[in-house]
Amino acid sequence: MDRAAAVERVEDIVDTVESETMPVPVREVWVFGDIALGLDPVERLDVYVTKDILFKDAPDRAEEFRRSHGVDGVGKTVRAAWADEYPEYLRANANGHAAPEKCLAAHLLPETDEPIHLEVCNASFDDNVTQRLKGAMARDDYEQILDPRGACLWVEGQRSEEAFEKLREGEFVLPTLSGALEMLGMDADEADTAADAVRAYRERQDGPSVRGDVV
Repeated sequence: MDRAAAVERVEDIVDTVESETMPVPVREVWVFGDIALGLDPVERLDVYVTKDILFKDAPDRAEEFRRSHGVDGVGKTVRAAWADEYPEYLRANANGHAAPEKCLAAHLLPETDEPIHLEVCNASFDDNVTQRLKGAMARDDYEQILDPRGACLWVEGQRSEEAFEKLREGEFVLPTLSGALEMLGMDADEADTAADAVRAYRERQDGPSVRGDVV
């Protein structure tokens, strides 16, 4: 994506989170990877959303949505009021249950083949970076490492105009991926191997994608 278009897409996402009902409460919006590094063009736009887990919203309406939309869990895992307002964005997982990450992706990302990846997790970006790195190191499987080079643009209803300005101007000063992984505790050789694995995985991705995670 052209860098200006990528930044505009992120602004649209934050605007939507601020002004519209979301399927689950959203606490933070981050960007990471290419766009945070100031690259132009942006090979892949990576956005991270921290959400709350919805335990009880309107469980009495679950059967209603199961009959009308064939989706379980509305009013339990995603808000019933959101599904009333935006039924076109209601998405389910393979088991037929409402999937918060897929619902968020449908709402926040336009129907497009643009290279945009959405990470959705109940944990903050920094916490998830640490947890994913620990898991990757334990398994010697580095593809799902979360690139730690990120910038928080919106948190708990507050937009960071300073962060957006730095993003537009490409002013964030960030290390290489291997350097960032070393700073988090990897030795140099392992960090190089991990960085290569992350890059190879990203190069195989095409078009929009979403990943849901619970920490």
